[in-house]
Amino acid sequence: MRNPEKLILETPYGTRDLLPRDAAEMRHMENMLSSLFRSWGYDEVVTPTIEHLETLAPRVQEENSLFMLLGNKNKILALRNEMTTPIARLVSSRLKDAPAPLKLSYIGNVFRVEQTQMGRQCEFHQAGVELMGSEQPTADAEIIALAIESVLRCGIKDFQIHMGQVDFLDGILSYFEIDKQQQREVKSAIESNNFVLMDSLIDGLSLSDTDKITLKELSLLNGKEDLLQHLYECAHNEQSRFAVDNLAAIYALLKSYGIADYVRFDLGIIRDFNYYTGMVFEGYSPGLGFPLCGGGRYDRLLTEYGHPLSATGFALGIERILLTLDRQGIQVPAVSRDIYIGYADQCVGQAIQRAMELRKMGKIVEMGMTSQSYAEAESSRETRGYTTLEYVQ
Repeated sequence: MRNPEKLILETPYGTRDLLPRDAAEMRHMENMLSSLFRSWGYDEVVTPTIEHLETLAPRVQEENSLFMLLGNKNKILALRNEMTTPIARLVSSRLKDAPAPLKLSYIGNVFRVEQTQMGRQCEFHQAGVELMGSEQPTADAEIIALAIESVLRCGIKDFQIHMGQVDFLDGILSYFEIDKQQQREVKSAIESNNFVLMDSLIDGLSLSDTDKITLKELSLLNGKEDLLQHLYECAHNEQSRFAVDNLAAIYALLKSYGIADYVRFDLGIIRDFNYYTGMVFEGYSPGLGFPLCGGGRYDRLLTEYGHPLSATGFALGIERILLTLDRQGIQVPAVSRDIYIGYADQCVGQAIQRAMELRKMGKIVEMGMTSQSYAEAESSRETRGYTTLEYVQ
């Protein structure tokens, strides 16, 4: 017999148990989001938790951020670190002949080797959608609109979507003839919000003082619709002007959805610049230093799997949504417990029959495991949180 003193009763670093209340809240959010995605025409897909390391490689900057394991025939496998790449693999192999656009949704747990933070463990849960096969602004607008509707349905009212455009910054950097390595360094500093490093990198470029100031201000451009005119004034080549045209078209569509008030332009939002190719966005709630949701256009990913297809999508972190609700004092609806059945001696058979009748009617029913007096049954009902007592005697 194993020595109980050697058993480890703690969860591994970066993971946690979900107790009944936590699990109920998580399931409530998952069910609500699944229903919402379905109502917008998105079909759910489920991919394996384990993928080949090579499958995840296109979106992994550092392999040590993955949980890796040795599979059959010494093949290196990894736990998925996000959901878009496995879905790209799925579409490129199993759905490559499906008619476009493909509208797919998912809900699942993902894993990353990283320092845990508020609202993010090494294992966490994501819900989201991917719209593949349309390069139109209508696709990007739908993704943002669905992201906003998702956050609202979760119960969060006070938040803003910050929308940027990767091509705008790329166009400006190209206009100033900055080499690719320097572009990557500058964008990496912007992505990590390291503005001290960004200023230092820009100061080292062979540009006029005026152009350096212009570059430094780009990542700080933030505002509502009136910012568009200023962006056009900053757009010095076709690539950057097209990016502003794209933002303007998406914003006009968001007005039609009636949700433009939730959106502001933020040119400092570039997310993973090696991955995103156009519109990008993140959703923030006041007082929280992390995004609730994020997404954007990624037209190159499926090409890396041999299936060129434009794509856009978003994901939200369910733990972060729940943390935001908790901080804002908003309660997730509790699962109702309808009826507790107690019974007297020799009445267990009748109690079982009554419990089954009620369950067929859709009621949530718990039956005592032993006979009880009426007073004992009433005490059990109250302790276990049931609304009604039925006593069989």
